[in-house]
This record gives sequence, structure tokens and C-alpha cells, in this order.
Amino acid sequence: MQAIEEYTDVVVVGAGHAGCEAALACARSGLDTVIFTVSVESIALMPCNPNIGGSSKGHLVRELDALGGEMGKNIDRTFIQSKMLNRSKGPAVHSLRAQADKAAYSMSMRHILENQEHLTIRQQEVSEILTEEIKMPSAEKNTADKEIQPDKEIQPDKESPPDIESSDSGIPEEENPCRKITGVRTVSGAVYHAKAVILCTGVYLKARCIYGNISQYTGPNGLMPANHLSESLQKSGIRLVRFKTGTPARIDKRSIDFSKMAEQKGDENVVPFSFSTDPKDVQIDQVSCWLTYTNETTHEIIRKNIDRSPLYSGIIHATGPRYCPSIEDKVVKFADKDRHQVFIEPEGRYTNEMYIDGMSSSMPEDVQFAMYRSVPGLENAKIVRNAYAIEYDCLAPCQLKNSLEFKTIRGLFSGGQFNGSSGYEEAAAQGLMAGINASMFIKGKKALVLHRSEAYIGVLVDDLVTKENLEPYRMMTSRAEYRLLLRQDNADLRLRKYGYQAGLVSEDEMKALHVKERQIAEELERVKNAVVSPDTETDAFFEKMNSTKIESGMTVGELIRRPELSYKSLAPLDPARPELPIDVQEQVNIEIKYEGYITRQKRQVEQFQKMENRQIPDNISYDEVKSLRIEARQKLKKFRPQSIGQASRISGVTPADTAVLLVYLKQHRV
Repeated sequence: MQAIEEYTDVVVVGAGHAGCEAALACARSGLDTVIFTVSVESIALMPCNPNIGGSSKGHLVRELDALGGEMGKNIDRTFIQSKMLNRSKGPAVHSLRAQADKAAYSMSMRHILENQEHLTIRQQEVSEILTEEIKMPSAEKNTADKEIQPDKEIQPDKESPPDIESSDSGIPEEENPCRKITGVRTVSGAVYHAKAVILCTGVYLKARCIYGNISQYTGPNGLMPANHLSESLQKSGIRLVRFKTGTPARIDKRSIDFSKMAEQKGDENVVPFSFSTDPKDVQIDQVSCWLTYTNETTHEIIRKNIDRSPLYSGIIHATGPRYCPSIEDKVVKFADKDRHQVFIEPEGRYTNEMYIDGMSSSMPEDVQFAMYRSVPGLENAKIVRNAYAIEYDCLAPCQLKNSLEFKTIRGLFSGGQFNGSSGYEEAAAQGLMAGINASMFIKGKKALVLHRSEAYIGVLVDDLVTKENLEPYRMMTSRAEYRLLLRQDNADLRLRKYGYQAGLVSEDEMKALHVKERQIAEELERVKNAVVSPDTETDAFFEKMNSTKIESGMTVGELIRRPELSYKSLAPLDPARPELPIDVQEQVNIEIKYEGYITRQKRQVEQFQKMENRQIPDNISYDEVKSLRIEARQKLKKFRPQSIGQASRISGVTPADTAVLLVYLKQHRV
């Protein structure tokens, strides 16, 4: 039998959250794209928690949406409960989180992919990447090392997005021999020739699911693993490691006693994830979640059987996520805690399966029954699906550029859990960036690289390519140095322009953004000059608000700065206030209330940018940089940072080392 040969622009391997965003980004930019999956039913599968967003993760979804991604729109279509987390804290850490109807989420995303022009879904396992050796002149510059840096404001009335500056592609002569991607081969022998390939394999590479002494080579939810691609990647010089994640049991809703639990309702007024979603469309009847707790009986069951846990018996060798530990890990590592939170979350609107959030495990089946039934409200719990751990192959650190292109194989990109991260949101964000940059690569244009000062996505990617992550990476607000500037509420103001340049944001969306920007600017100017004078009416208002009365005229802007007051609450004293959308009002309130802090962070960003803009040439020989410490020289040669800022964030490179490097670059006029 003769194997088929097909030609396309882009091949995406894997159709999870990263693969979907990567494929859509490429197809929407006009490139013929084929996305491979081991099962069409696994498209946008949510094998673990039934939610999107959460602390810092909500920021990622908002940023992804601002850039033209699909996750935010899809969860707006399929959520069953929504909450804005951390409302009692400042706006920098407000994060949206929505419970998803898992089946509806997957079906909706599949529908989007199936009807996307230039995109073909292919159910088949990719077994091999195809490359060829190249040798290029050292004078050429690598496309993926450059960044989109718009010099002027984008005008939404133009017929097409502004062109992103094109350049030749290449690698330094010192890195030869190098290889470039030419396509992939499937297990059937079919060859798909492609100009770029994006690896979004998730947790499927040589996946092994484990609970107790039961070990099965299978993907999540009993789906097929991808057993062949790892060998091909290793033969191409790509280093792999084994990571682990886990999931809790699913329990039949009819066997749960909710009277022993605290009900957790959604927000009365739902805020959509997508900036394109009409807020009126997400005001729906929501489904409740429930809160209960483990207890000493639960912990004693786990302690007595800890030697039977694959995590402690040696059956599991892979490294698991630090910030999402199993219940047995919690009991061992936090022995002083007498209870742990357990959230009971519905898997969908039309299923009785309930997700036991906070109790992921790989304990034997009999132990699982005992420990779950020791929790108040779960005494008669009937398990539908056992909890399990899953091991999988993923990428070892230091092999990617900050465009998510491989350093040694031109045209090969990767995103998602294969890059060593955890979580749907981190995966989707990387998939989108990999898709955008694969498109830029093929078109000979600059790669889009977001700085840490511009986006949580910038923090995520920078951490993945500059740090030796020895465990699955999870995004957190504390990782962002400038989080007051990188709020989830202003993601469109920060990033829409980049999505527009990449061709993923429409003219209408850009026009809407410019209207919003103008409204914010005009209202900021107005409230700084609108004066409130003291009189009987204002005295009564301030008394009601527990705020100090004014003795002379004060502007609305000055009053907004008072902790107990806000733009919204001052409406009775501001009769000239125009009717403005809620999101515009929110921006005005934040910009005035936190003006001093925002100004200070902007000054810090200016200093940061000086370091980021000081580029390090690809062909630098660190052996020639005298006075560098041995560890710093080794780390710099290993990571090949692209700027002084990036070099400074590498573990083992000290401020003294970066100072030496700066002196060397200046002396050699590099």
C-alpha cells in the first residue's frame, strides 16, 4: 500500500486547549492548517477541573481574548457559574473564574474548528517529525528573535491590518549544523509536508495513568496515548523529561448529602470573559457549587495507607505540580492542618457527575472509597470515575526561544503542557502565541514577543524559556512584577493592537477599542475639573458614606481617591456625569484611585525596558567575556538569552555578571 502525501502550510499536533488556539490563529491568518488529534471527541477536552480562569489564570484568558483567541468566547457560551475572585482585594488581583459545562465546552470548540476556513481536522496519531539539515550564512538574522514593536498608533479605518516588518530568516553560523522542519509522518505512513509544525501534545506522549498498583498506558479519560512521537523527537536532538499531574474522583450527584455542605453561588451580575461578548448575554440561571472539608478521620485513613500510594511507594517517578498537590501530599506535607477545603463542582448542566476539587489522588481504589466517604456529605458517595495520576513526556528546559520556536529546528514550535506548564489557561495562551509566531515565521515577519511588563502571557513565556523548571509550571499573580499595570480589566487596552497586527482582531473590534480609549480619556479629564461644593446636600451625602465633610470645593477626581468613595458612588454629586459603559467607568475609577501607584510602576517599567532593549547578539562567544563567573558562563551558553534583561532572570546569573556583560558589549560596540 502506498502512503499518501499531502501539502499544507501548518501542522498542529494535538487538539487540546493549546492546539485549538494554535490552529485557529494560523487558519485565521490565511494559512492552510491541519490539526491532528488521537480522537475528534477529545477536542478541547477538559480531563481535570471543570472550570476556566481563577487567580492569575483569569488574566491569561482575558489577555488571550484581547489578542484574538477563542477560549474566552467559548467559556462565555458554555459556562454554568461565574465568579469574580478576590473582590475584597485590590483590582490587580481580581480574577474571573467560570464553571464550565465540560461537554458543551468541547462541542462548542469543535464546532468552531470544524467551520473555520483554511482548517482541517485529522484524527490520526503523528509518529514522526520530518526535518532536513540546513546551513545558512551567518549574516542572516532569525525571524523568531525579533519582536512586534509598533512605531505608531494603529488606525482602524484602514482596509487591512498594518504589515509587520518582514526580514530574512536564519541562524548564526556557530549553531550550524541546524535543521528545519519539513512536515510530519503519521502511524499509517502518511506524510504531511508543512512549512511549520506546532507541537501541542499535552499529557498524551507515552501517557501512563496510575492509581494504587494499577498502571495503564492510556491518555486521560481512557483515551489513546501517543506512544510513537517521543522517539522521533529524541532522535532529532530534543530532550524530554517526565512530569506528572493528577485528578480527583467523580461522584454521582444523587449520592451526595448537600445539607452538610455550604452552598457556593455565582455572582449576581456576571462579567463576561471576552471583551466581544455582550454582558446581557451572560446573565443566565447558574448552577451552585458546594463546600465541605476533610477531617482527622480522612487524614488517618490516608496516613495508614500512605505506603500504598504510588507517590510514596516508588511506582511514580515523574515530578508533580507543587501548587496543585494530591490529598495524600497535603496530609503528609501539611501535617499541622486538621482539615482541607473540598469543593463539590458540577461537571455540566445535564450530568450527575460531580468533581471533588481539592482531593486529587492516586491512592488504591479501596482507600479512595474510604477517604471520600469520610468527608461530611459524602458518606454514601458512589464513585463514577476513580481518581488517578498521569505521567507523560514533556520538553526539558532551555530548548525554546521566546517566540516558542525551537532553538535548533527552524519552523518547529510548541505550546501547552508539552512545554512544562500545567493548566488549561497556560496551555491556551502558549498555543495562541505559538500559532501567531508560526504564522509570522512562514510570512517572513517579525515574531510577537510580549514583555513581562506588557502581559501575564509575557511572564509565562519568559519564565518557561529562561528558568530551569523542574516541575509543572503554574501561573500566579505573584510572578508578575508589574501586576497593577497588568490587570485583567485592561487587557484589551494593553494587547488589542498586537492581535490586530497579527490579523486576529477585526476592524470593528479595533474601532470599539478606540471609542473606549477616547471615552476614558475624556472622562478622566472631566472628573479632574468637575467641582463639588459644600452645601446641605453634600454634607448629608458624606455623612451617609461615613466620609469627612468638605469645607471648600473639591473635584470629583479628588473625592474618588478617598478609600470609602468611588466613581460610581459619587454619581449623586456629579449631575453632569455622562452615561458611560460599565467598563469605562471601571477604568476611570481605577486610574484615579491608584494614580500614584500606577505612575510609580510605569517608571519601573521604563527602567526594565532599558534592560530588555539591550540586545545580546546570537553569535556572542561567552568564553571571550572575561570576568564572568564559571556558573554564569555555563548558564548563558545553555540558555542563549536574547537581551540583558532576560540574562538577568536566569538562575545563576548575578547582577555582577550582567554588569560584566554590559561592559563587554559596550567595549566591543555590539
